[in-house]
Amino acid sequence: MTTLGTPLSPSATRVMLLGSGELGKEVLIALQRLGVETIAVDRYDNAPGQQVAHHARTITMSDPAQLKALIEAERPHLVVPEIEAIATPMLQELEAAGVVTVIPTARAARLTMDREGIRRLAAETLGLPTSPYRFCDSLAELQAAIDAGIGYPCIVKPVMSSSGKGQSKIDGPADVQKAWDYAMAGGRVSHGRIIVEGFIDFDYEITQLTVRAKGADGAVQTHFCDPIGHVQVGGDYVESWQPMAMSAAAIDQSRQIAKAVTDDLGGLGLFGVELFVKGDQVWFSEVSPRPHDTGLVTLCTQHQSEFELHARAILGLPVDTRLRNPGASAVIYGGVDAQGIVFDGVDEALAVPGTDLRLFGKPESFTKRRMGVALARAETTDAARANAKLAASKVQPRRG
Repeated sequence: MTTLGTPLSPSATRVMLLGSGELGKEVLIALQRLGVETIAVDRYDNAPGQQVAHHARTITMSDPAQLKALIEAERPHLVVPEIEAIATPMLQELEAAGVVTVIPTARAARLTMDREGIRRLAAETLGLPTSPYRFCDSLAELQAAIDAGIGYPCIVKPVMSSSGKGQSKIDGPADVQKAWDYAMAGGRVSHGRIIVEGFIDFDYEITQLTVRAKGADGAVQTHFCDPIGHVQVGGDYVESWQPMAMSAAAIDQSRQIAKAVTDDLGGLGLFGVELFVKGDQVWFSEVSPRPHDTGLVTLCTQHQSEFELHARAILGLPVDTRLRNPGASAVIYGGVDAQGIVFDGVDEALAVPGTDLRLFGKPESFTKRRMGVALARAETTDAARANAKLAASKVQPRRG
């Protein structure tokens, strides 16, 4: 039996999120609906999640001393990493000492923080199909890896980054220097190391949301959401829809791969497993041990969104991954570099049938920063995608 306390009282169940962006904000809201006391941590003040949490804390989460001091001061029951740029060795140390429980585990947070750890686990330990790859510490090593068999075209990514930052495609020798420089500028943590991947001629990409949750008997069970299709530009998601039409064989293969990876990572919670698909063939790409940006679409498609699923799973509660209706999401970019922007056209966006909006409340806008998302539910994913993009286009951010 799971017992939950009352917030801001001695009986409170306390959960700390490390990273409090738009995804963390939705997790915090889901936790608060279950009476959990929440602590939102981020690197800057007034992050989206800090605006709704019981407590807001601002630290450099990649600094082990700051992270340790905060966790020891707050003493949360659960620590939930929401981003990659965290001092994960310190989380492992604190978890091993019994100070805190990390979601899904401190090991999983460490492995998935950098692309090297998770790629070696998937390809070399678990033997899952992936694109050919090499890790490189210099421009010369990158060129040598391409020449030795990776070939053109190929994809270069920092080992530590998120949301496509520092990622680029190399079509020929003239692009190599530029891709290296871009990767060095785009890493979340200064690391000087990249992964170069051979290009896979896939038909489409999906996110297979996978939930590890306790069943009625207390044993961990694996649950799957319907596959999510998405479009990425420069490695950054711009629209997603659910369900993605796939062959039964491809769905089965996707779930086998997702279960193998998440079984190894262990713990409880929702994982976003990214996969490439061509016909019935599936390749593992990446995994995030937390809600995924493409999964924002589940706010309008599932009985329980990915955020509610994560909250329930980490608390040891039952989950329901059923689809309610087809739907889609489309990103709303800032469009300008400014603080405290305003949004015109919200009324016009919400006049589009079956739509909803999430404006994240980020205090500072950049031209290509994700500041909101339009959601649309419809009879088909095609109709939902059209309405989501239409609604997103109606929202016009500008300087305040």
